[in-house]
Amino acid sequence: MKAKRLTELALLTAAALIIFIVELRLPNLSAIPGVKLGLANIITVYAVYRYSGKEVLLIILTRVILGSVFSANFSVILYSLAGAMLCLGGMLLLRRVIPIRYLWLCSILGAVLHNTGQIGMAVLLMRTPAVLAYYPYLIISGTIAGAFTGICAQLVLMRLKKTEYTAPEKKEVKSDDKPGRPSEAETADTELQEQSSEGDRVHEGSGENG
Repeated sequence: MKAKRLTELALLTAAALIIFIVELRLPNLSAIPGVKLGLANIITVYAVYRYSGKEVLLIILTRVILGSVFSANFSVILYSLAGAMLCLGGMLLLRRVIPIRYLWLCSILGAVLHNTGQIGMAVLLMRTPAVLAYYPYLIISGTIAGAFTGICAQLVLMRLKKTEYTAPEKKEVKSDDKPGRPSEAETADTELQEQSSEGDRVHEGSGENG
């Protein structure tokens, strides 16, 4: 992996961790467990359409593990991993058929898969299907949160694409601002040629007079 690519992944992971920690300080939107905006998923959705599956997996694993360390809550790491892995697998398949302009739709389906993975892990760990009663509420909240994070990620992607397309054009315009202006080296060569021509003329004139 190139250093530039690794640096980009590290920056995205750091951004996701910062957003995750900030969101922990916000009050809960509902008394139902698992209902939250999941703002850090903006980075995940963006990365799915920008990087390879292995690179996105690296971002998610690092974010989940370090997020558990920073929040001092290791009990939720299994729930987070179950939801994140199911979400990632589904979104990697969906990005093949859903273009960027409908990225928000992929984000909604990813959020539903994320909540499904968490509920499935809760059923396995608690050994009771009673937690399935929360599933409809998580589907509704996941749809709303997924639409929001998807729109944010789509705006970021479109903005970056616009920047990538306009940057080379600006560079070309800048280089062509003064197409007729010679460089310093060309100016010096011209002056030397003129001086040598004048010297030749002087010698020729002196030879004729002699």
